[in-house]
Amino acid sequence: MSSKNKFVTSVRLKLLIGFITSILILLMFPKGESLESEVNIGSVWIQEDLIASQTFEVLKSSEDYNKELTNAEKKIKPIFTINEDVYQSVRDSLKAFAPILKKMLDDEILFGTSQFPRMQFLSPSSFEYLLTIRKNQKNPEIPTEFNLSDFQRIASNTVSTIYRKGLLNKLYNEIGADTISIRDGKFQREYPATRYYDRNGVDNLLNSNAMIYLSRNAEAVKVFKEYLSYFLVPNVVYSQELTNVAKEIARESVSKNIDIVTENERIVAKHDRITPEIKRKIDSYRISKGNESTFWNRILQSTGKLFHIIIIFSFFSLYLSLFRKEIFDDNVKILFISIIVLLTTFFAYIVSLIDVSSPIEWLIFIPVGSMLLTIFFDSRIGFYGTVIIALVVGALRGNDYVFAMINIFAGGLASYTVRDIKNRTQIFRSFLFILFGYIVGLLAFGFEQFATWEVMLVQSAFAGTNALISPILTFGLIIFFEKIFKFTTDLTLLELTDFNTGLLKNLAKSAPGTFTHSMTIGNMVENAAEVIGASPILARVGAYYHDIGKTFQPDTFVENQMGNENVHDALAPIESASRIIDHVTRGIELAKENNLPEEIVDFIPMHHGTQVIKYFYEKEKAENTEKEVLINNFRYPGPKPNSKETALVMLADACESAVRSMVEPTPEKIDNLITNLIKARVDDGQLDEAPITFADLKIIKNSFYEVLVSQHHKRIRYPKQDEMENESTKSPK
Repeated sequence: MSSKNKFVTSVRLKLLIGFITSILILLMFPKGESLESEVNIGSVWIQEDLIASQTFEVLKSSEDYNKELTNAEKKIKPIFTINEDVYQSVRDSLKAFAPILKKMLDDEILFGTSQFPRMQFLSPSSFEYLLTIRKNQKNPEIPTEFNLSDFQRIASNTVSTIYRKGLLNKLYNEIGADTISIRDGKFQREYPATRYYDRNGVDNLLNSNAMIYLSRNAEAVKVFKEYLSYFLVPNVVYSQELTNVAKEIARESVSKNIDIVTENERIVAKHDRITPEIKRKIDSYRISKGNESTFWNRILQSTGKLFHIIIIFSFFSLYLSLFRKEIFDDNVKILFISIIVLLTTFFAYIVSLIDVSSPIEWLIFIPVGSMLLTIFFDSRIGFYGTVIIALVVGALRGNDYVFAMINIFAGGLASYTVRDIKNRTQIFRSFLFILFGYIVGLLAFGFEQFATWEVMLVQSAFAGTNALISPILTFGLIIFFEKIFKFTTDLTLLELTDFNTGLLKNLAKSAPGTFTHSMTIGNMVENAAEVIGASPILARVGAYYHDIGKTFQPDTFVENQMGNENVHDALAPIESASRIIDHVTRGIELAKENNLPEEIVDFIPMHHGTQVIKYFYEKEKAENTEKEVLINNFRYPGPKPNSKETALVMLADACESAVRSMVEPTPEKIDNLITNLIKARVDDGQLDEAPITFADLKIIKNSFYEVLVSQHHKRIRYPKQDEMENESTKSPK
């Protein structure tokens, strides 16, 4: 057995897939909560009185708690600290720089250069303006707008004005609040943000002071702003760290609970209706019990959950092993089913993490799993898979019986809509059936639980969204799974029936007789497949492509020989047999080059199995009486048919060819010929590996007989038909 076959059939791998799937689902179960039934508001508590075995806190709903956390954070104002040393440092810097500025300007005037580098914070035009002011100041005959002493004095006074109020390191619109908190040691006070300057406010002040005290000259204002802005440093600084700490303290001060239930206090009485308050108590009690459990209790609980999952899967596994062994023995198919279950369960897990009051659980796309399993396998697998997925997800939701039942109903209807899928337009049909399933289920349980019309309407809206998205998602995933797992769906097969595709178009052009033969066989096997429980579409497509190898040497085959000449008359029997057998090999190569599915490629060698081309074998023996003739040189390579569909094509191929060659076919002759041909295949052992019974063979024979008789019945000859057949008439000019 090849390593690939061992992988496909390995029992250990099968168990490993099942174990890993169970463990992954286990990890998605709610952490720490005891597995009690999910309760719904409006339902009636039918169990005995629920008494608290321990004191516990009644928790707020996640929505309310998160809202309070957000409000608590909003109350925290941005925290700033004041650096008292900044003002003195800026004043000292201005004072120290004043003589340096004068010396720099004087050196420029006298020597054209200075021992100090030019001030990088002043633009060249601003520096030239100050240089001009200094030159004019030294010449008494030239009036000046201001002198450098005035410039330094106004700068110092402006700095004092700014720091008496304070300079923020953020703009007002960056703070995000009208009020800020000022932290001064252990004390903290709130002030309007406008109590302090921001950079925009400082710019306005600099403009104003320059125009009032220096000059209304735009250049003077520009120089003053450039010069002073260089020295200004914010002394009111935002502290992200202090703000975050304050927010965290505010969050921690928000209580998670709204009440306390003491030990031995009744939580809910038998036959009481579940109100929002009671549900909150039950949920809080469940969480409390989970949190208080010991390590060994948690281990036991996890073990129980694991066995819960295994019990659910065991039903499906038992069904597959007893009634669908072709699936159970194939680990690739088992892995595919496992992935479908895991995808649906994972989506349910994600939905459970979204903490909203809306009924988003009805957006869990269980119908997607139902339809995928039906399309890739059949409706029975689809329905059983739906039951398993719904039970697993229901368990994940705290054994939610209502959720599981409604999804089994909707998923079952989804399976029904795609069981005989013909094209992708059936997506609308699926939408209607899924929607119907959800609406009916929600109404049934809603009436039972006295749910309000508003609640049922909201649930139906979410379920309707599910019904709309599920078919779209299903049809989108089909191509993905087909490529990954090399599966062939009915949709793919239907696409292969298009006569405009390359292979069939080329067959019709190169070998028209073979093309007609294949189409006839397609009709024959499709009718028979429906009766014996085989796949009609697979049988028909297999018949269409079983002889594509004949496109290479079409005149080798009698159905493509238009005249009386037969190429085999000039060939040795061994050569003729080799050419005929070659159409199988060439057909397989052609099919693989065009990426035909393996299920279709199988029809090419299996429609002849390991039969012997008896005509040429007997001819070779007659021509070489003194030489041993090896029968295997005249035998097709096989393998034999291993499915009902490939067996149907083998039998139809023989019957159609033989009946077509009959000179005067009558119903009795056709019946006898079909019977003998089928018997010959059975006696030769060609059907030994196909799951086909004698009862099936009888049905097949009758089905073939009806088709072939209808095609080859006697017809009334036209008057003078003999003359028209034998006389040649020139074409009109």
